Amino acid sequence: MTTVLDGRVKILVGDITTQEVDAIVNAANSTLLGGGGVDGAIHRVGGPQILAECRELRRTRYPQGLPTGEAVITSGGNLSARYVIHTVGPIYGRHGGREAELLAACYHNSLALAVEHDLESIAFPAISTGAYGYPPAEAAAVASAAIRDFLTDEKATHDHSPPPGKLKKVRLVFFHPSDERVFLRANSF
Repeated sequence: MTTVLDGRVKILVGDITTQEVDAIVNAANSTLLGGGGVDGAIHRVGGPQILAECRELRRTRYPQGLPTGEAVITSGGNLSARYVIHTVGPIYGRHGGREAELLAACYHNSLALAVEHDLESIAFPAISTGAYGYPPAEAAAVASAAIRDFLTDEKATHDHSPPPGKLKKVRLVFFHPSDERVFLRANSF
């Protein structure tokens, strides 16, 4: 495990569904109804409560699906995490050159939801780097810059230390050691 930003960010290899944090981030698709990869694993482990809440979000707020870059929150169901923050990453090469902006928005909006819900810890997968084809090294640079900018802006606002009840820990959880190695070489922390 590697730590950066005064220990606020931990980079590790593991299973995101077993992380003991306030919220885990789901690299969801726009339907919010489950899928493969991280999305499928979170729905399988989390159980039917997460799917029921996602269906309600689709019915009430996002009938056309969650837009790329946006984020929503549900309970964590049977997960160790109390919440799941669902965000839709960009499909590489399909957003007219806006992929980096949209990927950064995934991280920023997920972190903002965590702060809004007074959470202290959050764990992210490598959003968009699987089936959505985002090159892992490029994603590492975008994700780390978005997280760094969010946390340093928040710290600057609060005299360089997070107030009680605010976001204190961010984990970046990679499923394969090779993905972690790419991230460690290409990050912007």
